[in-house]
Amino acid sequence: MFEEQVTKVKITSVVIVVGMSAMLAAVVTDHWAVLSPRVEKLNATCEAAHFGLWRLCKKTIFMMKEDPQGKGCGPISLPGAKNCSYFKHFTSGEEAEVFEVKTQKEYNISAAAIAIFSLFFMILGTLCVIFSFGKGRDYLLRPAGMFFAFAGLCIIISVEVMRQSVKRMIDSDETIWIEYYYSWSFTCACASFTLLILSGAALLLISMPHMPRNPWETCMDAEPDTLD
Repeated sequence: MFEEQVTKVKITSVVIVVGMSAMLAAVVTDHWAVLSPRVEKLNATCEAAHFGLWRLCKKTIFMMKEDPQGKGCGPISLPGAKNCSYFKHFTSGEEAEVFEVKTQKEYNISAAAIAIFSLFFMILGTLCVIFSFGKGRDYLLRPAGMFFAFAGLCIIISVEVMRQSVKRMIDSDETIWIEYYYSWSFTCACASFTLLILSGAALLLISMPHMPRNPWETCMDAEPDTLD
């Protein structure tokens, strides 16, 4: 690998690390979406919720005045007792059963599975980048770029699946939630998609063979044929 390529790969690796950190933060945290029921009266408690790929957290909030951003319970940043439980397709429990009725179970399972594929592609891409620094192994930059691009595509598909899950839940006649918004875990997932796609494309460009500046450069630099 040429020295110029090494520098470019190192700079791209920094962007990859940021994208990987954002994706890991999105996958392991439970602030993808915040849900809020209607507040019937003030000076009483209400339950808001936030969830991610793996679990749901409900928070009991004492509402003294209306939320200036809407008529729901919150904002979620207000102090209150919090109770978290994993979804029923991972563990059993009453809280998970209540939540499953109001969501589309197949959506949550699909989003989690696709996110795991994204992590798998990310690990493969990282290994390829590490081994590409060996002598004569710069060809590994091409599969590395493809793996990171696949990881970005998987995470954005997971984002869309979760978005559709929230939309169907809010539109359901059985739901108690009237308001929702996407939180910082959702933002991390979108940011990781952008960074990983750009990094994958950059690695593919870096791995391309050097093109001559002039059409005749290769011919002029070639060794002359020798006659026997």
